[in-house]
Amino acid sequence: MADGSHGHTLYFHTHSAVHRAAPHHKVAALVGFVLVVVATPREWVAAFAAYLAVLVVVIAVAHVPFGYIARRMVVELPFVVFAVLMPFVAVGPRIEVAGLSLSQAGLWAAWGLLVKGTISVIASLTLAATTEPHQLPGALARLRVPAQLVQIVTFMVRYLDVVSSEMRRMRIARESRGFQARSLSSWWVQARAVGALFVRAYDRGERVHLAMLARGYEGEGRR
Repeated sequence: MADGSHGHTLYFHTHSAVHRAAPHHKVAALVGFVLVVVATPREWVAAFAAYLAVLVVVIAVAHVPFGYIARRMVVELPFVVFAVLMPFVAVGPRIEVAGLSLSQAGLWAAWGLLVKGTISVIASLTLAATTEPHQLPGALARLRVPAQLVQIVTFMVRYLDVVSSEMRRMRIARESRGFQARSLSSWWVQARAVGALFVRAYDRGERVHLAMLARGYEGEGRR
């Protein structure tokens, strides 16, 4: 039975064959799977249904609740908004759907973006839910990924929780001062908070890099 999430917001702690699989095998499988999905012509609807069925089987074998994956798919929202707009702004022959004039080319483009993006996001979230974050740098190194990219991933994993905690503290501080996101005007406050978080994260990265240089860092991680 699943023990629930722990240690990281994306990882779901339980015991399954997918969790026990070698991390570098899972990363290689994800990259290959996403490349196949992206290369599939958007007209091959049955192929996308088969890809989704494969993911459903993997998630079931991994004992990860489907709702756990679904709640974290909010990261796809910007792509969904863009896809919804495409039939309205694209050029070419148009058709009437529920009284709306939509571009046929825009509809196909929106379908392709949505189905390929959704399947790829589900696959990535499945990897994140079944692989502990600290295992990813080692997996990338075994796959012969350039050392500097491995170091970037290492620091991203290490400081992602730090940035998430700071974002949570900023939200609590806003709410303690009576702020509530109830209207479109509140997006200005949210945007300023995101900007401040970016500046703080960038400043922290600079300070960490300077501290590393002061300790003899020369572009390669110590073994």
